Amino acid sequence: MSTPVPEPTTTGQLRRERLLASRLYVCTDLQRFITRPEAGPVDELDFDALRQFYVDAYAGGVDIIQVRDKKVSARTEIAALTLLKQVADEFGGLSAANDRADLALISGVDVFHVGQEDLATDQARQLLGDDVVIGRSCRTFEQVREADSDIGVDYFCTGPIWETPTKPGRAAVGTQLPQEAAKLDSAKPFFAIGGINAENIGEVTGVGADRVVVVRAVTEAVDVTSAAKALREQLPA
Repeated sequence: MSTPVPEPTTTGQLRRERLLASRLYVCTDLQRFITRPEAGPVDELDFDALRQFYVDAYAGGVDIIQVRDKKVSARTEIAALTLLKQVADEFGGLSAANDRADLALISGVDVFHVGQEDLATDQARQLLGDDVVIGRSCRTFEQVREADSDIGVDYFCTGPIWETPTKPGRAAVGTQLPQEAAKLDSAKPFFAIGGINAENIGEVTGVGADRVVVVRAVTEAVDVTSAAKALREQLPA
């Protein structure tokens, strides 16, 4: 008789189980959902349209959505993250904040993502505790090794694979970095990021990266659900 697998018993365990099952990660800004900039203390957001984007993305197979917009106020971002958390919970997905640990804490999102110049892992843990999933961006294999050995980091990203307007001026690293990361004997999942779309995703999966982060391939799609499905179909189950 096989031994039953215990169910996750804490919020952190549940989030990390979902992380391990995640393949498709989408980052979005908020600019196209702003109807009136700085309408009072916050930008006026089209919450119906924003919620529909979240719903369509998760329905298409997106596992994690991150709000990343340095042009909006903190209050605007909190509002968008709070809504994201609600929709993510409805779909059993993960919600993510970028860079601002205070906003992640206030909105209660599942994931906090940082770059190399942002908060150190122990600093983020002091603010967020152990239940929040933490990810870190890596541009070199040395940074990959550091993230892999950092007990406080749950996942890392490698890129940008190709140059992207999301990170203007940042040189592309190509597919070699995810290829090297895939060869690590690591229990941590990693995501390739940077200019990935339905046409070139095969170049990334072909070097061993079975998780990806995309931006424009989904956020600029006319049919968000179909765009997400087209990407998800090219990733492992």
